[in-house]
Amino acid sequence: MHYGMAIDLKLCFGCTACAVACKSNNNLPNGMWWNRVITDGGAHADTARGTYPNVVMTHYPVSCQHCEKPSCAAVCPTGATYRDEETGIVVQNTEECIGCGSCVKACPYEGRTLNAEEPAYAVDFPLGDADAPQHQAGTVEKCTFCGNRIARGEVPACMELCPGRARHWGDLDDPESDVSRAIQGRTTVRLLEEEGTQPSVYYLA
Repeated sequence: MHYGMAIDLKLCFGCTACAVACKSNNNLPNGMWWNRVITDGGAHADTARGTYPNVVMTHYPVSCQHCEKPSCAAVCPTGATYRDEETGIVVQNTEECIGCGSCVKACPYEGRTLNAEEPAYAVDFPLGDADAPQHQAGTVEKCTFCGNRIARGEVPACMELCPGRARHWGDLDDPESDVSRAIQGRTTVRLLEEEGTQPSVYYLA
């Protein structure tokens, strides 16, 4: 099995609902985002580039790419981050993490965050899933592909709450899965392929 995701760039309109769903469901601390949306457009926020009527603006939701050859795992001195061979998900074990930050520097997608201080929250009660990962100072965090939700037979929160239905999820090894069928016959892009990390997130052009 090899879990992966495909994101249709023609359907994503940059609403950031995926980022908010991720933050809420995982009860992320203040200032931490596992999922973000980058706009490729003009010089100013949410503007297109080019001259009317030939203008272009594309939104790229970006999080951990769950690479087949993760550079983060290659530099981790304790083995706290590794690729789960059963699911293909890149896992972060906070119990083994020493907070050295090597993986943060090694990730070309800026998909990791170091909890340098004790996490703080906007409200005094936990949000989201009761079985979401815990957050603690001195450890690195990242997107988990909502491993807790997958274990319950659900899909990642970012996909479930996408109003544009731009995301597809499933087993990349299964040609009949939603993600595999979405990729078939489409022009696809994987971020920074020159890095040789082989991301499990495909962008449908």
